[in-house]
Amino acid sequence: MDGFCLCRKGIEDKMATSAVLSDNLPTYKLVVVGDGGVGKSALTIQFFQKIFVPDYDPTIEDSYLKHTEIDGQWAILDVLDTAGQEEFSAMREQYMRTGDGFLIVYSVTDKASFEHVDRFHQLILRVKDRESFPMILVANKVDLMHLRKISSEQGKEMAVKHNVGAKTQ
Repeated sequence: MDGFCLCRKGIEDKMATSAVLSDNLPTYKLVVVGDGGVGKSALTIQFFQKIFVPDYDPTIEDSYLKHTEIDGQWAILDVLDTAGQEEFSAMREQYMRTGDGFLIVYSVTDKASFEHVDRFHQLILRVKDRESFPMILVANKVDLMHLRKISSEQGKEMAVKHNVGAKTQ
């Protein structure tokens, strides 16, 4: 599988320098996919704004930009937070075509979202017309132990099955 390593480092103290360099920086598009309600937006907002949004508000599509270091080089990370609801499934192939890497998110409290990981993985490979592509599997809502339906072991097995674990990248 191709590598897609994210080294999360803020650039707040270097904003003046980055403003000058932005035009020359490569841009990487990371697409966050998964069923509705698994916490894709909460993860994305936490990464960009460092706040947790506890309320569920279905997303159609939101895009966020951040200067960050990727594989030791400064770049622009363009994260697309996508709709998980089935009524927006027609849009999936369109945004998958543009992705340089993918986070496939499921909730450990939702067995169906875990079962749909296979579908998202296969759709990405079909749209990209590749046998492998940079993807990482994300188990979300692990803090809700009393609601957990998917074990850590099941998550690890799924990551190995599709070669999409952070440790396999």
